[in-house]
Amino acid sequence: MKITGPDGPRPHPPRSPARARPRVGLAAAIATAAFLPAPPALATGAAAQATPAPGQTLSRELTGIGGPAQEAANTPPPADPADVESIDAIMEAVYDVISGDAGVARDWDRFRSLFAPGATLSPVGRSPAGAYGRNIITPDEYAEGSGAWLEQNGFHEVEIHRVTEQYGVIAHAFSTYESRRLATDPEPFARGINSFQLLHDGTRWWVVSIFWLQESPDHPIPVKYLPGGGR
Repeated sequence: MKITGPDGPRPHPPRSPARARPRVGLAAAIATAAFLPAPPALATGAAAQATPAPGQTLSRELTGIGGPAQEAANTPPPADPADVESIDAIMEAVYDVISGDAGVARDWDRFRSLFAPGATLSPVGRSPAGAYGRNIITPDEYAEGSGAWLEQNGFHEVEIHRVTEQYGVIAHAFSTYESRRLATDPEPFARGINSFQLLHDGTRWWVVSIFWLQESPDHPIPVKYLPGGGR
């Protein structure tokens, strides 16, 4: 089955150099499952759990609900404090850990350490019927489905502009990206916007979700989301 993006049909990301190259941002190979329409409601799974009682810590919620076994399964590896001390730091770490030349191993434990348990990554796609939706995967699925391809072929993604809004311990960032095979390539092969949702639990920042759309003729990046912001 093919995944269809805003710029037309595209194949599943390859797991070996012999297959067609992926074309999505934040890891050109992230859409590893079949395209699914956006779900009709968000109140499922962990989102449907009861509201925490007053005084219940955010850290407790981040370790999962359902007892010690589930908590252990949902707990990410320890993060480098320097990676999660600020919004700038955690976003730079996400881009840095997925990027590298061909033959360079990625540190997937570092990648997982940046994401809250239950976090999602969601590239936007378009169904054959023309409806837009998102393909939802986990950080583990990303590492397992895309890691080998990134390390075999080379992939560099960099942020070129950001608009951040923050209220208390939650933040949202529109992060405009460019993707290249080599960091020295003069032109990117793809651009788009990564929408980051972030949470501070009183100790560190976590990535709650990354939701993105690759630029296409139908959806050019607005000038206000490019370097200079149209000024």
